[in-house]
Amino acid sequence: MRDLLAGRSANDVAILVSSILLLGAAASVGTEYYWRLPALYVVAGLLVVFAFLIPRCLLIANQWERMIVLRLGKLRGIRGPGLFLIIPFIDTVATSIDQRIQTTGFNAERTLTRDTVPVNVDAIIFWQVHDTERAALEIANYREAIGQVAQTSLREMIGATELADLLSERKKADELLRAEIGSKTAEWGVGVISVEIRDVAIPPALQDAMSRRAQAEREKEARIILGSSEQDIAQTFVNAADVYAKSPGAMQLRSMNLVYEATKERGMTIVIPSGMADSFVGFAGLAAQELFSARQRCNEAHK
Repeated sequence: MRDLLAGRSANDVAILVSSILLLGAAASVGTEYYWRLPALYVVAGLLVVFAFLIPRCLLIANQWERMIVLRLGKLRGIRGPGLFLIIPFIDTVATSIDQRIQTTGFNAERTLTRDTVPVNVDAIIFWQVHDTERAALEIANYREAIGQVAQTSLREMIGATELADLLSERKKADELLRAEIGSKTAEWGVGVISVEIRDVAIPPALQDAMSRRAQAEREKEARIILGSSEQDIAQTFVNAADVYAKSPGAMQLRSMNLVYEATKERGMTIVIPSGMADSFVGFAGLAAQELFSARQRCNEAHK
């Protein structure tokens, strides 16, 4: 950070301004006072001093940057964005704060859930500095501290959550993490915008067991649905049987429809005994009975 600030102190604008002043002054002195060498040396020395000091006086902060300026070790103010002045050797730029939204990735490896299942969780946090003074003065390295706090909060959340809830309710877990981390970083002037859990990895053996359990539950649901369907079908048949029992004509029509449906596509031939055959059988039986009765009467007459 100090190397960055040292490079920023000799910024392009300051160098340009000092170079223009130096060249203009040298030209005027050279044309008017070329015969006064001691005065020329003094002016040249002053110009060199100004050329050295101006880049250290003029600094530029970008639109998203804020500079913490200290005067003799005490906070002088927060400068930026744009061009600002400091007193060389008295004022120093302690640090530069980036006020854009930042991202930090963190994870928790082999952390036990509430139901003692080891998991690996990867997450990302979006945060932003909203109080530049507190971020610069209250903590030495707020970036590193945010990563450590986020990782600790993630482990605590995993330990208090069961695996099923962690897998099915990620939005709720994200909100819990955001509130927990935000309450800790607020003291440093850092606000947490959101936290997102990217991946939850469980052991392969547990993945197989969960897959078999899910398959068994799906088969159970399929069997329940099939049994319910069979029950509905059976009840429908019972209702139809009641209708057919009360109406023989409906039963006969249904039988004729079944025969038609069976023969219309395959061209089958079905032989069904007609009512005439039934009448003939009845007539033959009646004739045989009458013949038997006549024989009995004849036998009684001979006696």
